[in-house]
Amino acid sequence: MCTFQLHLEAALARRTMAEHFHLNTPLLETVSMSKRVGTTVYLKMENSQPSGSFKIRGIGHLCQQLARQSKGVVCASGGNAGMAAAYTARKMGVPATIVVPSSSPQLVVQRLRDEGATVKIIGKVWDDANAEALRLAETEGLTFVPPFDHPLLWQGHASMITEVADSLGPGVKPGAVLVSVGGGGLLCGVAQGLKDVGWTDVPIIAMETVGAHCFNAAVKAGRVVTLDDITSEAKCLGAKTVCRKAFEYSQCSELTVISELVTDQQALQAVETFLDEERVLVEMACGAALAAVYSGFIRRLQDEGQLPTLLGPLLVIVCGGSSVDMKQLAHLKHKLQT
Repeated sequence: MCTFQLHLEAALARRTMAEHFHLNTPLLETVSMSKRVGTTVYLKMENSQPSGSFKIRGIGHLCQQLARQSKGVVCASGGNAGMAAAYTARKMGVPATIVVPSSSPQLVVQRLRDEGATVKIIGKVWDDANAEALRLAETEGLTFVPPFDHPLLWQGHASMITEVADSLGPGVKPGAVLVSVGGGGLLCGVAQGLKDVGWTDVPIIAMETVGAHCFNAAVKAGRVVTLDDITSEAKCLGAKTVCRKAFEYSQCSELTVISELVTDQQALQAVETFLDEERVLVEMACGAALAAVYSGFIRRLQDEGQLPTLLGPLLVIVCGGSSVDMKQLAHLKHKLQT
């Protein structure tokens, strides 16, 4: 089969997938953020997905491929992956069991139940919940839905870059892509998407919060490492070990991946500023990426020569906000100020 046919079949598969589960989300220019960095900033509004985050792209695709005849799906999640799995399972008419760590906000647990999922609260952090999900998959014959570490997930997430390319039109591409990193699924999907559309020269800026920085720790160590604990309040970034594929992207010569850290306070301030300026509420995990703009990281990277002074349009992946409401925002603000 020729290369053209392969690409055509892949494109048709992505189109079919999109028609069933995820939306082609808006790509919005933001004047206020553009003024801060001195170049056009585009927001890919993944928070407008039906499940509240980008996760529906990959998880919807994976479930279509693996769970059509399943007796049920099981997923470990601090929020967004579970919401995507529960939404997809409901649409497919398949039972869903979502295992969440005790650190998950009550509003997440309730939203999962509203989607019809059975919720089990296990352990302190995501890794504990994941061990239970794997056990349930084996003992009860359920289809395991990984939240970030699977090629089908990355293939699904890559569709957002294809959409951006279609929206920008021929001859226009970003100067950089700004993402939050938890377990690395979004990073892998963006990297795959950049390869798919021929944008491998576009750098990825990978943002994490201190205390949920498994990717940054791996980059610094030169190998995949496991954090002792998750101490950040950005619980949806709370994987103690990044997926190996994300680490491999950081080491390869084909792509440029810049790893940076922000504090919880910077991420929370970014959430508040984004709410004020863009009228959209997102969670702290998303705030980690937004803080790169609001806390001056983009300017610093330009001053250090890691990004060009004349930077092309900055693409910000607004990854989602299903794990926050005004009550949770007030709670986080109080906790981080004391």
